[in-house]
Amino acid sequence: MRATGQGEADTPRGTRGVHAEPRRGLSRRLPIGVRRLWWPLAVAAVVAVLVTGVFVVVQPTGPTPAPAATQALDTPPTTSPEPSAPTATTPAATTSPAAVTATPTTRPAATPTTGRPAAPAATAVTSTRKGVGVWTFDGVSQALASSGASWYYTWDVAHPGVTSPKNAEFVPMIWGAKSVTASNLQKARQNGRYLLGFNEPDLKGQAEMTVEQALELWPQLEATGLPLGSPAVAWGGDRPGEWLDRFMAGAKQRGHRVDFIALHWYGGDFTTANAVNQLRSYLQAVHDRYQLPVWLTEFALIDFSNGVRFPTQAQQAAFLTAATRMLGGLSWLHRYAWFGLPATDRDQTGLFRTGSEATAVGRAYQAAR
Repeated sequence: MRATGQGEADTPRGTRGVHAEPRRGLSRRLPIGVRRLWWPLAVAAVVAVLVTGVFVVVQPTGPTPAPAATQALDTPPTTSPEPSAPTATTPAATTSPAAVTATPTTRPAATPTTGRPAAPAATAVTSTRKGVGVWTFDGVSQALASSGASWYYTWDVAHPGVTSPKNAEFVPMIWGAKSVTASNLQKARQNGRYLLGFNEPDLKGQAEMTVEQALELWPQLEATGLPLGSPAVAWGGDRPGEWLDRFMAGAKQRGHRVDFIALHWYGGDFTTANAVNQLRSYLQAVHDRYQLPVWLTEFALIDFSNGVRFPTQAQQAAFLTAATRMLGGLSWLHRYAWFGLPATDRDQTGLFRTGSEATAVGRAYQAAR
């Protein structure tokens, strides 16, 4: 893809209760004789009530402690002050019953920890498959190192402004027709062990190449001697007669070498199970068609059917977690790269807002393999 209801107000309560009006006239309805006897009895009753009240008032009772359960409900649950710390259960916290059961939702406020050292951040999980697309932003090298990616690419033959973390491999790309120069091909040989072919040649605004043009230039990419990935089409990699199918047929006819298939995939269905199944079906169909290893070099949930629509962070994180678990079970899926490392208001699928601030999707990526 990448190129160079407010609630109602409280109802007012009435100022008088059910028994606000005094009960009048009781003594007036009694005979005179009874009234003479009634007054002393009434006075005695009043005195008794007053004496009892004195004893009640002076009896020391002390404050009654609130029940423990009530105290817990009134105390907001504590949250981690380290948003970038990866946890394996973070992405599934809203969907996994086990995770909900294991973590109490309410608890008393924690004892202040002033003076105690903070717990070290968890180390991101990695694997040889796990990669990410990278473009520069403030803190890019720190974010890349924190992500756990074992490989990355920049849609270019070099990575200016990006320091490769230890044990993370850079993979160069020849982006389009104008990128096929002697200088770029030499840099590609120097900077990587693999080479990615043209970027979305089937899409206007990207490499935008005809199949014939790509086939004519392909021998120059082969001449680098690097294992070479196919042009990464934006869509239709599994369909007969579409761009990739015509390119692969032409490469076979001309004896050109293609060592693995590079693919992009973006899902418009934000239901996790549906999206994962659709991604797997697409990858499987492409592999069945060409019988070559597959690199998924861009993927995320973005709906392009009517403008651009993004899922919530929770939906994106849940998809990333489930999708990478599924990809790990495909022996012929050699590598994947999430789109992409930086997160901004525009790049809503991104993993890091700064060098140390991971998004919810970023934390899911850190935990992925």
